Amino acid sequence: MTKNIYPSIWFDNQAKEAAEFYISTFGQGHILQENPIVVSTQLYNFKFIGINGGDQFRPNASISFMLIGETKEEIDSIWKQFSTDGSIMMPLDSYPWSEYYGWVADRYGVNWQLYLGKLDDVNNQKIVPTLMFGQSQQGRCEEAISFYKTVFPDFQGYDFLRYTEGPFSGQIQHTQFNIKEMLLMAMDSGVPQDFSFTEGVSFVLECADQSEIDYYWDAFTKDGQESMCGWCKDPFGVSWQVVPHNLKELLFEASNAANATNALRQMKKIDLDTLRNA
Repeated sequence: MTKNIYPSIWFDNQAKEAAEFYISTFGQGHILQENPIVVSTQLYNFKFIGINGGDQFRPNASISFMLIGETKEEIDSIWKQFSTDGSIMMPLDSYPWSEYYGWVADRYGVNWQLYLGKLDDVNNQKIVPTLMFGQSQQGRCEEAISFYKTVFPDFQGYDFLRYTEGPFSGQIQHTQFNIKEMLLMAMDSGVPQDFSFTEGVSFVLECADQSEIDYYWDAFTKDGQESMCGWCKDPFGVSWQVVPHNLKELLFEASNAANATNALRQMKKIDLDTLRNA
């Protein structure tokens, strides 16, 4: 399944090792492309890229991956691999929201929620990125969903399940939404957190042309933050890579690849004419 939006995970120069670990853990999948900086991997019908970025950023629980298992045996097998040299956040058990569920950070610090359910309930998307609004973003989940609804023309939202008691009563316990054919989940944290969104997990948004790059860049950075090389943060601190769909060809296959790469390193928002004429 090809999508023009997919997650990117920042690794401490372990992107290929992590990709091979996930392929082995799930018992299927393959590496799509690789270069010294980026490793692109397909798992089930889900694509993500790993970045060999060093130790500047780390994944955390603000963006986790909900993995829908259809049998307890499948979940047990994956859990065993993830929990080895990982950290258990919530043990595998029965909870009010699931007959069988657990939350674990794997050996690379990537957070996974393993959930016994049906793929039919999540548009057959085996892995669902999940945003958790905590720390400085606590209580802003509903506002963020409203923002994404204005930004993405094809946005499709679902009902809100709210906390009914405790200090975060009225905030969002769970919701789902679709953008560019990708299902995401979102929630406000149910307990106080000492972390929020970082570049450790970001979303790559491939754009058809310069006008689309301009549109999303302006939407995200109006009340967000510009960074370098097409990276930016939206008003809620979620990181996006707003890039052309043919960035690989521009940087690694063109005759002026070195010049294009140097030009990219000097950009904030990506300018296609500058890349092509580098």
